[in-house]
Amino acid sequence: MKRSEMEKDILKVLVTEEELKKRVDELGEALYEKFEGKTPLFLGVLKGSFIFMADLMRATQLKSDLEFMSVSSYANATESSGRVRIVQDVQHDITGRDIIVVEDILDSGNTLAYLRDYLLGKGAASITIVTLLDKPSRRTKAVNADFVGFVVPDEFVVGYGLDYAQQYRNVPYIGVLKPEVYGQ
Repeated sequence: MKRSEMEKDILKVLVTEEELKKRVDELGEALYEKFEGKTPLFLGVLKGSFIFMADLMRATQLKSDLEFMSVSSYANATESSGRVRIVQDVQHDITGRDIIVVEDILDSGNTLAYLRDYLLGKGAASITIVTLLDKPSRRTKAVNADFVGFVVPDEFVVGYGLDYAQQYRNVPYIGVLKPEVYGQ
């Protein structure tokens, strides 16, 4: 592995690069089977999902469209505020579309519960939620992903798109951040 100035801040590796690649390929195959013959709209939740979504779309190999939304319930904090705010909305009409919402982590469920209802209200035909990581111990809203990469414990994770204060997204694996880095 290449040296990284960020690795000193990582307590341990939860999911390796190899495990990520294998699981993303499996998720891509499952999505292909579900949507074969359709043209779904992949909707990435920025910023955390961008690396996962790029790899997932390549692994899925369907004719598909791409869209992004930016929502916020954390800012630079480690806990969700519970209030979801749309920073960037979808740019195209989604009426009658099969939407694949791609998220980096399903934690409290606040964001995904809000987005599911919001997108259905805008006329989406169906919502399929794909999350790289699921942290069910933190769930406060009744929302589950249709496809999950990995179930993780209640630890502060970074890498492969996930951040702390906009940093660590480029770590090529999922790691647990040392508590002293984020002030716990």
